Parts: sequence; C-alpha cells; structure tokens
Amino acid sequence: MIKENLIAVNGLDWFYREAEPVNPSAVPANRLPVVLLHGLPAHSYSWQHVLPALAEQGFRAVAPDWIGFGRSEKPERRRFAYTPDAYVEALATWLDHLEIQRCLLVVQGFLGSVGLQYALRYPERVERLAVLNAPVTITARLPWKMKQMGIPLVGEMLTQDPLLVDRLLEGGGGYRVEDADLDIYRRPFLKSSEAGRSLFALIQNLKLAEATAEIEAGFAKWPRPILLAWGIRDPWLPLAVAESFVKLAANAELVALEEVGHYPQQDWHEKVSAALLDFFRRQEI
Repeated sequence: MIKENLIAVNGLDWFYREAEPVNPSAVPANRLPVVLLHGLPAHSYSWQHVLPALAEQGFRAVAPDWIGFGRSEKPERRRFAYTPDAYVEALATWLDHLEIQRCLLVVQGFLGSVGLQYALRYPERVERLAVLNAPVTITARLPWKMKQMGIPLVGEMLTQDPLLVDRLLEGGGGYRVEDADLDIYRRPFLKSSEAGRSLFALIQNLKLAEATAEIEAGFAKWPRPILLAWGIRDPWLPLAVAESFVKLAANAELVALEEVGHYPQQDWHEKVSAALLDFFRRQEI
C-alpha cells in the first residue's frame, strides 16, 4: 500500500509517496531504504507500480515530488532559485528530515542530473546508484520539446498548456499513456499556473552542460556500484550515452531494456522493478 505524505521542510512543502516493507520482521537489519527521483515533467506518481514492487520484497521505498512539481510546493523564484544547487541542498535537507542518512538512490530523466549531482556531493549517503535514462555524459542534450519551454515568452506560454504532459510522456517512448494516468500528471497544470511557472524556471536554470561535465568527471572516480537500466527506445538519450558512461565509470553496469523509452517506469514498470531488485539485493550478499 502506498502512503501519501506532505511535510514542511525549511519552509517548503514536500509531497511524497512511500511504501513500507510488507513483512518488516523478515527485513535484514542492514537493508537501506530506496529513494526514487522522477524526471521532467512527471512527479512521484510515475513510480506508482515500482514502489509496491520494492515493498513486496522487503524494501522501504520513498518517492518525492520535486519542489515545483506534482503536489509539492511551487514557490516563486525569490523563495526558491530552481537551480541545481538549490535542488541538491533541498533534497539533502528533505532526506535529513526523514532521517534517511544512507540510501539506495534511483534517478530518472533530465531532472536525474540533479540526483546525480546530489550523489557526487554527498557520496557517503548513497550506497548504490541506479540511473534510468538520465543525462550522464556531456553528449546529452535537452530535447527541443523541453528546451523551448525555457525560452522567454514562448516557454511561458508552452508551460501553461496541460497537454505538454501528454506530448512528452508519450513522445518519450511512443507508447500511449492511459487517460487515467494522464489525468493525474496533468492535474498540477490544471489546478493553477504555478506548475507551469515552476517548470519554466527550472528549464531556464537547469545548466545541463555544466551538470554533465560535473557528472562525467565525478563518476570516473566513483567507488560504489552503479546500474544503468536504459530504455533503448528513448528518442532523446540513446543507448550510446549509457555505453559511453559505462566505459568511463569503473563500477558501472548496463542493462538494456528492450521496447522501453525515456520513461522506463511508466513504459514497462515490471522490467524496471526486476532490474532494481536484482541490483539492490546484491548489496546484501
């Protein structure tokens, strides 16, 4: 069962979904929680099937809505800068509030760059890292469908259109997303203009070139295991990006997900859950 929570951390309201282990008495004492970070323009609902799959196998699984997304707060820029640095520090503080000092971290999509920067800046807090179709090398580029959302005037109009969710989620893999799911993804954009303004601010401040340079340099020296579970139908981040990363990161392994696109947990959650469980269980052997 997935619990829905809303907490205030440093004056910002974070919404997150959480699934507790089904049989907690059988969970090994050294088992770490799994933290799952969503990509653009989704929110924690994208992990709706992965959360219970992890809990069924004895993992505590937690998935927040990033600030500016889903049901988390969407502050004005004077209160939150929407830069990678701001997101990294906000995530660190949120995890402190949940008393998660070490975790198994999963990142996805173009917001995944922020999760990767968090891992590099707080390496003692990430035991294992799983990456699903995120910008991990300097060759990664924000697709035009997203990049144009940061252009003044044009982007401000585009990000107020709730159908942008449909175009991105379905355009990232070529699969039709169920209407019931799209209704949930669209809801923040239908509720107020704040969701669009937050998305516009983030894309303007994502600094992807700087982020990927930090990611490439940092993970070349990363000492812990990394899994790249990669949807090979991704039109924006091809398999070659993951293959290049595996060559530079000594402890990285690659699992190619057939018939899966940019949003693996949305396209084919069973494959994602299986890959994550295999990777995380090996920590305990």
